Amino acid sequence: MSIIISPSLLSANFARLEDELKAIDQAGAPWLHLDVMDGLFVPNISFGIPVIKAIRKVSDLFFDCHLMIAEPSRYLKDFADAGADLITVHEEASRDVRQTLADIKALGCKAGLSINPETPLSAVEPYLTEADLILLMSVHPGFGGQSFIDITFKIKELRRLMDEAGSKAILQVDGGITTDNAKAVVDAGAKCLVAGSAIFGKEDRKAALEGILAATGKEAQ
Repeated sequence: MSIIISPSLLSANFARLEDELKAIDQAGAPWLHLDVMDGLFVPNISFGIPVIKAIRKVSDLFFDCHLMIAEPSRYLKDFADAGADLITVHEEASRDVRQTLADIKALGCKAGLSINPETPLSAVEPYLTEADLILLMSVHPGFGGQSFIDITFKIKELRRLMDEAGSKAILQVDGGITTDNAKAVVDAGAKCLVAGSAIFGKEDRKAALEGILAATGKEAQ
């Protein structure tokens, strides 16, 4: 099984974004994880549509947009127009999950669905064959640099449910991913790992990314 590493821009140096994007591209990362926070759904504000639109002009990376915002359906078209390739919304923040996923796909983007560490898998189970990606948070959303919450049992159970449903969705895990836990997360069934400070917090971005990949024992996609 091949693995996708999606570095989280939240941990990058925002004074040198273009350089940071080039470093990640040259390191071999195929995706870029964009954590959008509104200060309502999560207790922090990060960046939004203008930043995504600006960096889209200087990067061909796959933009993996994670919307940690209340009622995300209001802004789907704006994020799609800004250059998002995949838009992930939170089950906890969406009034009509099925319609929101359909609306994202209608905009030409891949559709993702995320849940927080405490949210049961029953919240995403009805949508396993409708979402293109299911994101399990392994930290409480809102801040970068947090320590990993051990949800390997939850990853294993979700992997089982997805396989039984015949889901083609990518299983992504986000939060506190390091070389110490990457193998356990992948062995539990994750296909895509989001890493922020473990990559952008290191001087050598390529070595950091390759270190996480090597820890999984898998190949990069």
